[in-house]
Amino acid sequence: MSSYFDEKVIWITGASSGIGEALVKNLAKSSNAKIILSSRKEEQLHSVAGKAGLSKDRYAVIPLDLKDYKEMHSVAAKAMEPFGKIDILINNAGLSQRSLALETHIEVDKQLIDIDYIGTVALTKAVLPYMIRNKGGHIAVVSSLMGIFGAPMRSGYAGAKHALHGFFDALRAEVFSQNIKVTIICPGFIQTDISINAVTGDGSLQGTMDEATKNGMPVAVFAKKMLSAIEKQKKQKAIGGKEVLAVYLKRFFPDLLAKIVRKAKVV
Repeated sequence: MSSYFDEKVIWITGASSGIGEALVKNLAKSSNAKIILSSRKEEQLHSVAGKAGLSKDRYAVIPLDLKDYKEMHSVAAKAMEPFGKIDILINNAGLSQRSLALETHIEVDKQLIDIDYIGTVALTKAVLPYMIRNKGGHIAVVSSLMGIFGAPMRSGYAGAKHALHGFFDALRAEVFSQNIKVTIICPGFIQTDISINAVTGDGSLQGTMDEATKNGMPVAVFAKKMLSAIEKQKKQKAIGGKEVLAVYLKRFFPDLLAKIVRKAKVV
């Protein structure tokens, strides 16, 4: 794996916990890449870098909040300062949801769109000119299986993730001639705090761990598989347990998937 990531500058959003933290730890151990860590939690980012064993010349911390999408150009300019380039952008930060559509305030739907879609797109657009100037790059985005099919209690989240797929599929075609690759990663149930931090219908946090998430794929295993997919320059990769089979059901047996989803325990 290290052959692809060595000598590269990799910017990871949502790096203070969960998948982002696991990616930092894996890259710190398996490559000599320089890593830019971003999230809203500056102190935790420094802690993650320290726990990963990154020396001060191998990492930089750039705080950001995807809700402030109008600030992404200035954030990207700051991210260029420590190492002079960005070879790989991993859009990992995001927000999940646990509420029925009818009980979800429209402001919550907008919040999910602003963070999971608009903020991610804005950051990507801010980084693109630097990659073009550098004559290449790789953009990875952490979507979800909910970006491929929908499930109960995830309407706003699924909508935002579906939008990501449309944008990044189009972007992939547009930047192909610029030597820029695009990889969409679709996690299933992964052992992170995503359900604890998920918003409910009124915008409050769920605050509890879903049983399915608790029993999901260990985050370190997921991170290794995700980095492998990026290294292989996969266009799209679903990663998880048996739930990833739903991707094939969606394509070949959509009526069967609809029946399964109606009855499945999704929290």
